[in-house]
Amino acid sequence: MATWNSRGLRGSTLEDLVNRTNEKYLENHLALIQKIPTPITPINIDKHNHQITLAYFDQKSTVDYIGAVQGIPVCFDAKECSKDTFALANIHEHQVAFMKEFERQGGIAFFLVFYSGKDLFYYLRLAKLLEFWERMEEGGKKSFRFEEIEQDYILSSKQGVFVPYLDGIKKDLEDREQKG
Repeated sequence: MATWNSRGLRGSTLEDLVNRTNEKYLENHLALIQKIPTPITPINIDKHNHQITLAYFDQKSTVDYIGAVQGIPVCFDAKECSKDTFALANIHEHQVAFMKEFERQGGIAFFLVFYSGKDLFYYLRLAKLLEFWERMEEGGKKSFRFEEIEQDYILSSKQGVFVPYLDGIKKDLEDREQKG
C-alpha cells in the first residue's frame, strides 16, 4: 500500500489538509465533520464567469469545523503559525465564548495549529487556550510561544491521514478522565 507524503503537499492549504483528513475519517466511519462556510452577502457578481467579485461577511463566524466523533460532539478551528510565537489576536472573543458554551453542553472544542516553519500540527485544548487567554486578559502576554505548548499534544502524521486530530481528541478524553 502506498503511503502519503505530506511534504509533497506543501502548496496545499491547511484547510485542504483538514478537509482530506475529514474525508478519510468519514470513509473509515470514524467521524463526521463538516466545514462551516462563513456567511457572506454578495455585492458584485461577474455574470460572465459566475463569480462573486465583492462581498461582505453577514456575521461573525464561530468555528471552522463541527460534527461528531463516535457520538461525541466536536468543534474546532484551524490556525496557521509561521513563527514560534502564536498571537492570540488570531482568535476572537466570540469564538472562545462559543467554544466554552460548546463544552458546557458536553462537546469537545479545540484548535488545530499548524506550525508551518516546523512542519507540525498541534492540538490546542480549549483548557490550555483559556490559560493563555486569561493571562492576556489579566494584562500578560498577548501570545504564547512554542515552548509553552503541551508537547504531548503534537500530532504525528499517520498513513493516509494528513492531520490526525483524532489522536488529540483521544488524549484529551483520557486526560479529562484522569482528572475526573
